[in-house]
Amino acid sequence: MTFDVIVRTYMRRIRPRAQAEINWFAHQPSLHVAIEKAALAINGRGKRYSHQRRLTKLALERALGALSKRAGAMEEADDFSELFDLIDATLEPLPGLGELYVYDTSLRIGAKLNLFPKKVYLHAGTLLGARPLGLRAAAALNVFELPKEFRLLKPHEIEDVLCIFKDELKASAAPPMTPHIFERSWCN
Repeated sequence: MTFDVIVRTYMRRIRPRAQAEINWFAHQPSLHVAIEKAALAINGRGKRYSHQRRLTKLALERALGALSKRAGAMEEADDFSELFDLIDATLEPLPGLGELYVYDTSLRIGAKLNLFPKKVYLHAGTLLGARPLGLRAAAALNVFELPKEFRLLKPHEIEDVLCIFKDELKASAAPPMTPHIFERSWCN
């Protein structure tokens, strides 16, 4: 599967659902409600996101308590990077929450605050997608470091693509596209 096919597939098949979820968070009645939904990993259908199904209810409730106390500081964040660092520092002492949860929660709260990544944040799943591209291991990448085909996407969409299509990116031969790739998006 070529980079161009991957990007076009994302734009056509996955972007609409991902954008609908971002819009859902952006239109929550208040920051506190957005924090609650993000911390508990609740999607627009009232279900837990598939990326966070393994997290315990106790871990999510602890995250909600910690993040709720930092709502004022979140409102003062100037950009996504500042918001991400704040959320990461807030959640770091809590057991049972990983880097994917921190990123996803930051993106969802960021949607409410209209703060979006300017870089592509890497965590376990996206690192697997970035490695076959010859990209360095880092906390975040600039968009210009990626193949030109990916530059049609926003940084948070590239993060999604690297995670969703990690198997296709690492495959030496272009295998036929399988339906399961559409279930890997953070918006499921």
